[in-house]
Amino acid sequence: MPVDTVLRNARVVVRGRIVEAGLAIDEGRVFRIAKKTNLPQASKKIDLKGNVILPGLIDSHVHLRNKRLAYKEDFYSGTAAAAAGGVTLVIDMPNNKPVTMDSISLRERMKLAEKRAVVNVAFYSAFPQNLKEISSIVKEGAVAFKLYMSKQIGGLDISDYGLLLRAFNTVAEKEVPVAVHAEDRRILESERRKMEKTGHKDVETYAKARPPEAEAQSIRQIAQLAKKSRVAIHFCHVSSKIGLNAFLAAKKDGLNVTCEVTPHHLLLHLKHLKTHKTLAITNPPLRKNKDVVSLWSALNQGFIDTIASDHAPHTIEEKEVESIWEVKPGIPGLETTLPLLLNEVSKGRLPIADLIKLTSEKPASIFNLKNRGSLVEGNWADIAVVDLKRKYKINSSNFHSKAKYSPFDRWIVKGKVTKTFVEGRIVMDDDEIVAKPGTSQTIRRMRMNHQ
Repeated sequence: MPVDTVLRNARVVVRGRIVEAGLAIDEGRVFRIAKKTNLPQASKKIDLKGNVILPGLIDSHVHLRNKRLAYKEDFYSGTAAAAAGGVTLVIDMPNNKPVTMDSISLRERMKLAEKRAVVNVAFYSAFPQNLKEISSIVKEGAVAFKLYMSKQIGGLDISDYGLLLRAFNTVAEKEVPVAVHAEDRRILESERRKMEKTGHKDVETYAKARPPEAEAQSIRQIAQLAKKSRVAIHFCHVSSKIGLNAFLAAKKDGLNVTCEVTPHHLLLHLKHLKTHKTLAITNPPLRKNKDVVSLWSALNQGFIDTIASDHAPHTIEEKEVESIWEVKPGIPGLETTLPLLLNEVSKGRLPIADLIKLTSEKPASIFNLKNRGSLVEGNWADIAVVDLKRKYKINSSNFHSKAKYSPFDRWIVKGKVTKTFVEGRIVMDDDEIVAKPGTSQTIRRMRMNHQ
């Protein structure tokens, strides 16, 4: 019997090296990776013209908006942007309107996504007010909880450390990770008051109002709670040298902690904030060049676990308001993450094996996404096909996302996503979304295997 599809005339990354090989897909899964002569017969053959097959990206930090925020992004536009960027699974953040913080709101979001998404979607939940509801949220299928330490989002009083500890203990029992936005609220409020008094309104004032110390302090506090509860903590968008040092101290202490960085914190710094002004305002803000150097150093030494986009779409009007205190923070990133990282691969700054580990393998492991994140026989055929030689200019006006702006606009990058497959189905072909809305699925949490 022939298999469903063979991707031929291709190259595949095997044990860190790019080798000539094809990939056979059957019933949505990887059937075989082999030289041309060892590939099975197939109902459909696709010539990849020497391009490279990578595991589709798992972007564990995405704001898909929808519902009352659908004017910024919805499940179709957001997952179309993902497909265009070689991302085959996104994990949706809970700071929506209404906030995802109980089994009912979570179920509703899942149903909406199932009608509109073209790549697979998994979900975070914020913490509920009543900790007893954690169990039903996990049962509904949330792959992780998200905790914001910069301001309260969800049901938990973030200044009540006893309550946070109880929440962590409950989640630890369920073997679900907690992703943390680590910026200390008290430091942020105090610094903002100081900055508002100066009367300065430039974007650097915004960055000064959210200093690296707020990040480091919050990481240290969460690490103390993690130590008492043994919960798995994933620190989102670590952005500074001292934040990184606080994370590494927690890791050295034997705590179950992982961390992510974003392309914008790896590739932009204060100079770019001055250039792009409010369009580049994000939380945590862009840092000094020395912080960027520290992030790259940690990345090259294997201390950073994942790279995620923190795709945070807003309207251009929300980004170009006059007061820096009224700007909606966030940068759209689903369509630029992989091209930007492939450009770093082309410069020899990032080995391709590390790119795969940071964007696919490790996110699958941290969030317990079974049979995903690597192209091995039996895993789901979630695939990004890339032309490593193709140079092109990033043009945000062509984004599939509703947020058609980017601080990376007009950057010339080497490395283009040409095709994206989700569970063996082609969803994007040469910048065109070819899947119908609702063809992908909601990915629910699976129980961890005890080691």
